[in-house]
Amino acid sequence: MLSQLRYLVRCSRSGDGGIYAELLQNRAFQQVTPGTSDALTAWSALGGASIAVVSDPKPVSDSLPNSLQFTIPAGTTSSPGFSNSGYWGIKVDSTWTYTASLYYRFPTSSSTTSTLTVALVSSTGATLASASSTIHGTDTTWKQLQFTLKPASTASNVDNTFVVTVKPTRTSAATTINFALFSLFPPTFNNRPNGIRLDLAQTLIEMGPKFFRFPGGNNLEGQTTATRWQWNATVGSLLNRPGRVGDWGYVNTDGLGIFEYLQFFEDAGMEPIMAVWSGYSLGGVSLAENQLAPYIQQAISQINFVIGDPSTTTEGALRASLGHPAPFTLHYVEVGNEDFFAGNTYPYRWRDFVGNLTQAFPQLTFIATSDAFDPVISPNPQAYDVHVYQTPSWFAQNSFYYDGFKRNGTKYFEGEYAGISTNAGDLFGTPADGRLLWPTMQSSTGEAAFMTGLERNSDIVFAASYAPLLQHVNSTQWTPNLIAFTPGEVVRSTSFYVQKLFATNRGDQYLPSTLPNPTGTLFWSVSRLSTTQEVIIKVSNTISTSAPLVFQLPFTNVATSGTLQVLTGAETAANTPEAPNAVVPTTSTIATGKTLNFTAAPFSVSVIRVKAS
Repeated sequence: MLSQLRYLVRCSRSGDGGIYAELLQNRAFQQVTPGTSDALTAWSALGGASIAVVSDPKPVSDSLPNSLQFTIPAGTTSSPGFSNSGYWGIKVDSTWTYTASLYYRFPTSSSTTSTLTVALVSSTGATLASASSTIHGTDTTWKQLQFTLKPASTASNVDNTFVVTVKPTRTSAATTINFALFSLFPPTFNNRPNGIRLDLAQTLIEMGPKFFRFPGGNNLEGQTTATRWQWNATVGSLLNRPGRVGDWGYVNTDGLGIFEYLQFFEDAGMEPIMAVWSGYSLGGVSLAENQLAPYIQQAISQINFVIGDPSTTTEGALRASLGHPAPFTLHYVEVGNEDFFAGNTYPYRWRDFVGNLTQAFPQLTFIATSDAFDPVISPNPQAYDVHVYQTPSWFAQNSFYYDGFKRNGTKYFEGEYAGISTNAGDLFGTPADGRLLWPTMQSSTGEAAFMTGLERNSDIVFAASYAPLLQHVNSTQWTPNLIAFTPGEVVRSTSFYVQKLFATNRGDQYLPSTLPNPTGTLFWSVSRLSTTQEVIIKVSNTISTSAPLVFQLPFTNVATSGTLQVLTGAETAANTPEAPNAVVPTTSTIATGKTLNFTAAPFSVSVIRVKAS
């Protein structure tokens, strides 16, 4: 059934600084070395003050051992303070209300009273919003301050900073204050505290997603067993989340934890495809079989947090205590990620994990992450996760990839795919070698050709997701990506629009048709949406010349007109931060009938919808 095939993408970069709405970078000095300049990433001293990250003898929590030690020299008369530059900028919008907070304590007690001010400050030094509180030198235990910031005007750019200044009443002596766990949030999607960046959430929802793969691919595994993603380190108070160095080279705060993910999916009408760690880390170590038991139990606990009964499971009770007593939706669980890199260890890890997980959760579908049927693993997987990064031409020439797969009960999740290079001999090279910085009409039409094959094989392909999802243009580890963004803007790529065209024009019945030439350049799929009695025709033309097509619709009553959506552009045309709308779909009316004549534009993806009964 075509209704099984769903589209979305997984996230490879930019939880922190991306979909997680927190605006301050390095907010809690997690996983850094005190006393080093790197520990001060994004922070700067102002007005003659000095700052340093220290290992606090009385930390704000066991999980957050470091603090920012701020010192005002004696006799300072300027406005001493410090600033945070955010994730390469902070958007300041006068229509938004921001919430800010911080923890502070004085290392030694004194009679000093100070005015602490937090502000949003423009690149020209103008104060756009501010709020103040009185702090006392007798506050030697940690106290939290919370602020509301309402900008009087919108900043002309994102080169703004979050500034904290402290004005003591007594300046004859030096003043030292320790700070911990700063935070600055704009409005979030669905107004969730500690939530999701609004414009990125809206962009994702615009695409028509049905699921979200999390907590990401490689970021699940860790470089070592100790640095793997662990669900229980991402829940509850932010004070109790130590964070971890992620597998793309930057620190994950884990403010975007399992509960925040699940809330977002529910708010957005998606369901999760959730991965559990399966005993393999990216450094190349696979745990021996006799070491797996505690990690299998952790996977069981992770699933129980999502769907466990609060009255019978500790993890379900924890979820209920966070405000969600009902189980979240969960049907699919991946066992590991890209275990085709793990050599011959996956068979015993799959056997032990799935054997125990299936016994605990017989209602769930467990997805294998090794190559399909290589090696042969037991029990036979209910589903496989298939990943492929290739050239645009490879995708076009492999639109029949799944046609030859056996119909033996095993399903497939096309979990990661993208046209990433024009050079088959060096897919992962540089732009000079053919690596794409942005999706182009060439790569997007190739992907669309492949997707027509996914639709044709939707009896066994139950879901598909382009990857990676997000690209912060100031901090990019991988290109191309589906959605690029800056602190203030979102760029929808040509491949984004292809995903949207397929996801928002999804039938529930596949209609057999004359098949495309597997080695040709023109590809199509035909489906029908029974609720609206519409035939939906998708066409991908992967070359620079137009191509005619004739469809004979096997229905008695066919409307004389329908709608046509077309995405078309030059071979190398791309949407970029400099030209975000270079290629966008257009919608028009098309003449239709039982015989439907259509000419596909060069390098184009087209969708025709027509009533037929």
